[in-house]
Amino acid sequence: MKPILFTPTKTDYLVPYDGSFQMGKTTTEPPKGAPDKDDLKAALSEEIEAIADEQRKLYADNRFSMLLVFQAMDAAGKDGTIRAVLSGVNPAGCQVTSFKRPSAEELDHDYLWRIQQALPERGRIGVFNRSHYEETLAVRVHPNYLDAQQLPRKPKAIWAERFDSIRGMEEHLARNGVVILKFFLNVSKNEQERSLVQRIDDPKRNWKFEGGDLKERALWPKYMKAFAQTLNETSRPWAPWYAIPADDKPYMRREVAHIIHKTLESLDLHYPKLPDEEIAKLAEYRVALTGEAAPAPEEDKPEGERAERTKKSKGKSKSKSKRSKKKKK
Repeated sequence: MKPILFTPTKTDYLVPYDGSFQMGKTTTEPPKGAPDKDDLKAALSEEIEAIADEQRKLYADNRFSMLLVFQAMDAAGKDGTIRAVLSGVNPAGCQVTSFKRPSAEELDHDYLWRIQQALPERGRIGVFNRSHYEETLAVRVHPNYLDAQQLPRKPKAIWAERFDSIRGMEEHLARNGVVILKFFLNVSKNEQERSLVQRIDDPKRNWKFEGGDLKERALWPKYMKAFAQTLNETSRPWAPWYAIPADDKPYMRREVAHIIHKTLESLDLHYPKLPDEEIAKLAEYRVALTGEAAPAPEEDKPEGERAERTKKSKGKSKSKSKRSKKKKK
């Protein structure tokens, strides 16, 4: 299997494409020696700035779109991660879709129909907070959900068929310019308990808690089995999965941001370059607006003039330094 649009960023959390991923061998915590909270926050800020810069180029370049898929158990931190990692992105170039229980209209179509409606257009970043993978996770843990889908057939190999359909759809999207990154936020059962208790104890978070969360929590082993098979069946070079440790939120967010940044950077995005005749007209437009021609680039100026400007600049700098020292005295 070969990549289509980009080579996935190599990290310890990249799910292999050969079906060898094992949930029992993954970690939910950062490695020993990981940066502390303050260093992680500083690193995240740098990644956010880099993502914002690349997103502006993605929008202007207008050849690719990016799809970020987030899946996890309840209270793993999907919302907070999406909010933090994309905090520097221009909202005009980003869209977030949260997939909840299918509507009557959605149930009258195949399960991938609503996904197609939410895909980002070229130049934009689309985020799926939960996604088409609910069909191989929640629906698999609760097979009775299939009854509402009014399927004309329910073969024994229905999950294999769904994996095949999803792989095919994602490969088609990749061939047509959609850069797909998928993140499984791998939270432990103990950390989930801590987060759920916070939702119960904090009045500002009460609205996030539902009694059904406890019922789903009781099905943890079934969900872990469904996640493991889903990741093994659908992690591909053109749509890789990353199983990110989610017990430490600053570490998780930094890791997700780093992968997004490096993937965007690998696309070799550029701002469009105007034709020579259009560039020539820009000078005329500037004169029309300001009555002045654009100043010559520094490298085009005579050497003597550049040296004089440098000398003046140093003089101003020294003058400011002296004034600053006097004020301190």
